[in-house]
Amino acid sequence: MESGTLSETYLAALQHGLVELPAATTRVGVVRKPAPWFHATVDENVPELGPPAPLLESVQAAETDLKMQGLCAERAHNAAWDRVDFGERYRSSLEESPAAESALEELADRLESGESLALVCYENTEKKRCHRTILREVLTQRVD
Repeated sequence: MESGTLSETYLAALQHGLVELPAATTRVGVVRKPAPWFHATVDENVPELGPPAPLLESVQAAETDLKMQGLCAERAHNAAWDRVDFGERYRSSLEESPAAESALEELADRLESGESLALVCYENTEKKRCHRTILREVLTQRVD
């Protein structure tokens, strides 16, 4: 059996028709605390795969500091990722959390069984870095 495809996109792109996914693609939210209207656009949400609150808070604090230093929102966001070592810390959170590990295993199994998935959160990755990219890499490694 052929594995399903794995893609990623952001909520506004789906809401405004900026991205087209094959009809059979399951839209999987990966947001820890989604807004109530988030669920209208995704098929399901897996909060265990969203970044942990302390990590998000550290990025937000660094981003605020960098904006105060004169960086635009996108540059401040991206620089804050580096400042707090977001990528490494997010990967560690996925490895250390039994709930995240279980959720990753389930999504990998679904991909291997042929289901196509699209990871969805809020960030427009044309301008800002996002945990979806890391999550996609982790899942791709599991399936390969």
